[in-house]
Amino acid sequence: MVSRLTVNLQLYGALSADEQRAIEKLVVSTRTASAGEDLVLEGDAPHHCRVLVDGQAFRHKTLPDGRRQIMSFHIPGDICDLQGLFLGMDHNVTTLSAGEIGLVPHAKLAEAMETYPRIARALWRTSLAEAAVFREWMVGMGRRSAYTRIAHLFCEIIVRMRAAGLVHQNRCSFPITQQHLSDALGLSAVHTNRTLQALRGEGLLSFHGGELLISDWAGLTAAGEFDPGYLHLPSQLA
Repeated sequence: MVSRLTVNLQLYGALSADEQRAIEKLVVSTRTASAGEDLVLEGDAPHHCRVLVDGQAFRHKTLPDGRRQIMSFHIPGDICDLQGLFLGMDHNVTTLSAGEIGLVPHAKLAEAMETYPRIARALWRTSLAEAAVFREWMVGMGRRSAYTRIAHLFCEIIVRMRAAGLVHQNRCSFPITQQHLSDALGLSAVHTNRTLQALRGEGLLSFHGGELLISDWAGLTAAGEFDPGYLHLPSQLA
């Protein structure tokens, strides 16, 4: 069975059978993680990369007074801390939900990248795509309204989850709270709540019990001013 990591990397370039087998051998062990568990902390110098086999997570930094800024969300198939292969960690990664984490030794990953240049290119492209997401979020927080920001984030999650094969009948798991939304989009809890109610009231989406349901995709993309080009996914998946 092809892992989600292989599927994810192939979104950024075709891989041969040998290259796919090399990727499948990268994860040397797995472990379960509980919701809200810190997978890696700012200042760590890890010796493994962590792959989300199942479940979701988020990157964030927390200020001395406890205020938190979420910078991205991770879905199954993502490497949560590829940065640690070359640099120390300058942010935290925490699980959104219980799930399964795969451990990839840095030495093993570096060997695969040296042996198979197309694996190295695929990893490089994933990092460039993540940087593009950061830029899009920066534009959103600097120039978009709360209404547009929240709609845009939900569009992004649906497109990414669809590309990973994790959307069914316009539904996917996204176990965030309103506080997570506030921390990701730079909004107050009150403003977040009001905006979610507006989106629900217009019949664009339903968000309850950790599940996101899109009722009106065209309406939601219009509300979010959403253009999926920045995700750099194959055109048939965006």
